[in-house]
Amino acid sequence: MTTAIAVTIAGSDSGGGAGIQADLKTFSALGVYGASVIAALTAQNTRGVTGIHDVPPDFITAQMDAVFSDLDVGAVKIGMLSNAAVIGAVAAGLDKHKVAKVVLDPVMVATSGDRLLDPAAIESLKRELFPRVSVITPNLPEAAALLDTRIAAGEKEMQVQAERLLVLGANAVLIKGGHAGGVEAVDILVDASGMKRFSAKWVDTPNTHGTGCTLSSAIAAGLARGKSLEESIRAAKHYVTAALKAGDRIKVGHGHGPVHHFHAWW
Repeated sequence: MTTAIAVTIAGSDSGGGAGIQADLKTFSALGVYGASVIAALTAQNTRGVTGIHDVPPDFITAQMDAVFSDLDVGAVKIGMLSNAAVIGAVAAGLDKHKVAKVVLDPVMVATSGDRLLDPAAIESLKRELFPRVSVITPNLPEAAALLDTRIAAGEKEMQVQAERLLVLGANAVLIKGGHAGGVEAVDILVDASGMKRFSAKWVDTPNTHGTGCTLSSAIAAGLARGKSLEESIRAAKHYVTAALKAGDRIKVGHGHGPVHHFHAWW
């Protein structure tokens, strides 16, 4: 039996709740072997980000070459890429290694509100990566920033914004509605086949650090295991909802605590 392998290309979170650390925890929790390409280092905890150190693009290339030349990678999750040069290196690496299944989480701002992406790099993100990935997974503020418009006020507006992102070159768009609050947390997927709606009961908790990273890496884990995109999203939504509900079982930090990635075990 072959081992399902997924790779995360993202920033490191020294506090352990988001980024590379959240991705690897998610892969492990979902029965997938995780490898990593670190694109940035952050000095970060549950209260915020106090520093960012970008990894040189040539070293990102070296990491990608090392991983993809040896491991049979089933899927890739891309998270924090802080500038245009880093985005270009990742795009070139995806082409070089002919990566087929890629989930792009267009991380722009941390849960704490700290900016993680150079505003000037937004156009590079859209131009270089949108056409090369299977699905992009922006939350409501990220979708609005990508389109330079207001935050969607409801499901219809979410669908319209997802359709506009498709026109910009994305193959599929999953807009996450968790920021909206309310009774349900609704995510809208739009691709060439139409629109699909994914809902779960909204979880009222302060432990939301790393939620977006966790969802996108859970989708990548599903793709690495051979599931369809729709199946992967549905399973990922279920996993993240359970991790949010269990977040109060772990006491970490004094700000936005992390979700409980290993809620099924401890």
